Amino acid sequence: MGACMALCSIASCASCLCGSAPCLLSGCCPSTYNSTMSRLAFSFLLMLGTLVSVIMILPGMETQLKKIPGFCVGGTSIPIPGVENTVNCDVVVGYKSVYRMCFAMACFFFLFSIIMIRVRSSKDPRASLQNGFWFFKFLILVGITVGAFFIPDGTFNTVWFYFGVVGSFVFIIIQLILLVDFAHSWNQSWLENAEEGNSKCWFAALLSFTVIHYVLAFSAVVVFYIYYTTGDACTENKVFISLNFIFCIIVSIVAVLPKVQDAQPSSGLLQASVISLYTMYVTWSAMTNNPNRKCNPSLLSLVSNTTSPTVAPGQGVQWWDAQGIVGLVIFFFCTLYASIRSSNNTQVNRLMQTEEGHGMAADDHEAAKGDDGVRRAVDNEEDGVTYSYSFFHFSLFLASLYIMMTLTNWYQPDSTSQAMQSTMPAVWVKISSSWLGMALYLWTLLAPLILSNRDFN
Repeated sequence: MGACMALCSIASCASCLCGSAPCLLSGCCPSTYNSTMSRLAFSFLLMLGTLVSVIMILPGMETQLKKIPGFCVGGTSIPIPGVENTVNCDVVVGYKSVYRMCFAMACFFFLFSIIMIRVRSSKDPRASLQNGFWFFKFLILVGITVGAFFIPDGTFNTVWFYFGVVGSFVFIIIQLILLVDFAHSWNQSWLENAEEGNSKCWFAALLSFTVIHYVLAFSAVVVFYIYYTTGDACTENKVFISLNFIFCIIVSIVAVLPKVQDAQPSSGLLQASVISLYTMYVTWSAMTNNPNRKCNPSLLSLVSNTTSPTVAPGQGVQWWDAQGIVGLVIFFFCTLYASIRSSNNTQVNRLMQTEEGHGMAADDHEAAKGDDGVRRAVDNEEDGVTYSYSFFHFSLFLASLYIMMTLTNWYQPDSTSQAMQSTMPAVWVKISSSWLGMALYLWTLLAPLILSNRDFN
């Protein structure tokens, strides 16, 4: 349903290029709220920019990208700030293109984040800018993108790399919060179905998925110890794996403690298993950025028993390793879920700056269908917004930075080998984000016990 609404929302924007009224809905899509349609449309713009970025680093695209004026001074090599030697243009042209495309998206969403500060309801004139004028917003994004490709190198790549590192750190936390919310909604929905009837099947399904998640997480730990801790130089990896494994055990135990269950009956092992599996993914993603190749084997090298590939001169920046692809899949899921989510989790709603979720009422379904039979999105924010416009755009701003770092594998140019290389700061950023994410999840479990005077229902 989410994909259908996403496609319909963009198709319908052609019919409301300049209007602030809710966009029309195709008859094939279910009725929905205007707030949901707007979030889907902005998410589509982010996905479109991501697709363009992926195309820019495909093999063979460096020939076309080098034709951009000023992009490859001298034709074969370019100077990089902070790097003693010049770097082969074929190596970094895709890297530079992705940086500029994501810079444009980040500027676009950051601009809207500033404009939408303290919008309280759809009666605010700025709300019409949020929910309409899609054609002009698309032109603004295109204009910023074109201008970004004329930014001189200077210190831009170096400075924007550190912006990407910090922004990606925060976005990884947001992804974990969204996964917590998804697991909570999933668990609550299936428990309600079990209470209504055929409880054995629903409880069996819950148990099955919980076991699968834990088996995958434990299997990942075993694989990590076998292949990512060989040699004396991999001490960091051993510490990372061990600590995160211990943290996963701790949060799983806390999730089923009697006092926690009394305070939050819907909490359980399903949420803890999802968080444990995600933590193992972040741990793996961090280890794949270890500059020491003995501690960082690629999946291809594990299967074919070959040396882990590097990005050599004459090759574009390649992101399509396993952790990059998995990262994009998780990113796509979290972005789509953030656009359509309607949560009853009070703590997550506070963290994500959203209101308690409600489904569409029967009257709203009737209002969504006009006299002409064409469905329209219902304006459900006349009395108050259901999500913070500003925070939503800030999340997409961080998502743009995360995409930039994912597609470039968190690489930086190396002066010695004239290739794109991993760096330890990327490893520490990912690992520390996993620790902070686990701490946030642990807080959602313990907060009702510690702050007993507050209502967390």
